[in-house]
Amino acid sequence: MAGKGRKKIDKFVKKIWPFGILIVIVSLIAYLRWLPWQDQALPQEPKRKPELESWRQDFSEADLDLLARVVRAEAEGEPYDGQVAVAAVILNRVNHPEFPNTIAGVVYEPLAFSVVANGQVNKPASQSAVQAAHCALNGLDPSGGALYFYNPSKTKSTWIRSRAVLKTIGDHIFAS
Repeated sequence: MAGKGRKKIDKFVKKIWPFGILIVIVSLIAYLRWLPWQDQALPQEPKRKPELESWRQDFSEADLDLLARVVRAEAEGEPYDGQVAVAAVILNRVNHPEFPNTIAGVVYEPLAFSVVANGQVNKPASQSAVQAAHCALNGLDPSGGALYFYNPSKTKSTWIRSRAVLKTIGDHIFAS
């Protein structure tokens, strides 16, 4: 009698095994189609602010130091956004075809910055200027893409005053 029961089970298994394979295939397809939706449902890691150690472009520590010294010399006493904007103007020039393509080239371009001529650029950078330089190197540009900045109470240049004004931050006007 045990042999007869075994034969019935074997016969039953032979009839249903294709359905078992079909179920496995359908389950696999359903899982694979569900998988992309699962990725979207996973909680996303919150976006972090740019770290001071990483920059969007390749610059050296010497570039950072020079940029921060110019920021201190040009924007000391200005709001932090104004300090970042001064650094951003220098970087905007680096990326513009009408200017040198390095920070040092932009800073030391003849007659570009009065702080080079008067030696103020040679003084050490403040911590605020270093942080502002880092933010600009990370892509922050409060100047709105400006290529120039000036303090209207300190310049008599009609040429700089003729530039299109993009923004005013603190005592500086940022222009294109």
